[in-house]
Amino acid sequence: MGMLSEPGEPAPPAASGSDGESSSPGEATPGGTDSSGPSAQGTGAQGSAAEQPAELPLAAGAEPAPAAGSPGTSDETPGETAQMPPPVVAQPPPVRLQNVLVFTRTIGFRHDSIGPGVEALRRLGQDNGFAVEQTEDPADFSDESLARYDVVLWLSTDGDVLDEAGQQAFQRYIRAGGGWVGVHAATATEYGWAWYGQLIGGGAYFLGHPVIQSARVQVEITDHPSTQHLPQSFTVQDELYSFRTNPRSSVRVLMTLDESSYGVGDLAMGDHPIAWYHEFEGGRAWYTALGHPIAWYSDARFTQHLLGGIRWAAGAAP
Repeated sequence: MGMLSEPGEPAPPAASGSDGESSSPGEATPGGTDSSGPSAQGTGAQGSAAEQPAELPLAAGAEPAPAAGSPGTSDETPGETAQMPPPVVAQPPPVRLQNVLVFTRTIGFRHDSIGPGVEALRRLGQDNGFAVEQTEDPADFSDESLARYDVVLWLSTDGDVLDEAGQQAFQRYIRAGGGWVGVHAATATEYGWAWYGQLIGGGAYFLGHPVIQSARVQVEITDHPSTQHLPQSFTVQDELYSFRTNPRSSVRVLMTLDESSYGVGDLAMGDHPIAWYHEFEGGRAWYTALGHPIAWYSDARFTQHLLGGIRWAAGAAP
């Protein structure tokens, strides 16, 4: 059963309590690495039997040839300039999304949806022609390893998950044009690393959430690849995050929560973004706060939301 409903559909029942998520540090989960992956037309026009040969455009900088029988003469009126066609500017080929690294290390709370999330991302890769690898090993954050990936996706990571060498390598990766996608608890990660807070967007670290319940979402940007398939207003049941700061001044907000539609309590933000994106220090960053329930990862509307974010972060979508 999906976790999203459009206006007029009955919203899923509210859960009775929280999962106990906390941003406080705890015990590390043993890591591991596994991988899987897949491996101009012209248009014609009708002409008459007496159709004259088409004139070819002049190459940029070339001089027009004199008319036959009139060497060195021109039909131009003095002072007029021949209209030259603009030069053709070659467009770069579109960026192809090829490799995504999914990072799932947690130090403290671990979401049950991480495993189903990894499997959903593998299916997205198989269906859309890109390889997906998963790791919990901070040693994979090296220049050589990161250079293989178009996007690094932090799936509900938690706590201080990288050492200093890994942090520096990841900064270099982003500054070289790499892409970052953060899902759900990626904002409950690396509280002491100020650069990461700016990568998220304006230091918008996770603050807290009320009990799991239904709320109304408003889509602000309807033509982004991660939201263009969604209705402008819909209802979700999720763990509804509030943040330490509002990222709006640093990012482009994709979706917001309508705080009048649920019991936000003392976590109210007023303006309440829950998904956004921005370009950052040469790279691209996209984040969604949705993604707590396991059921999201078998809902095509949510996985399309993720796919659009991945493609944008890779530069493979506008």
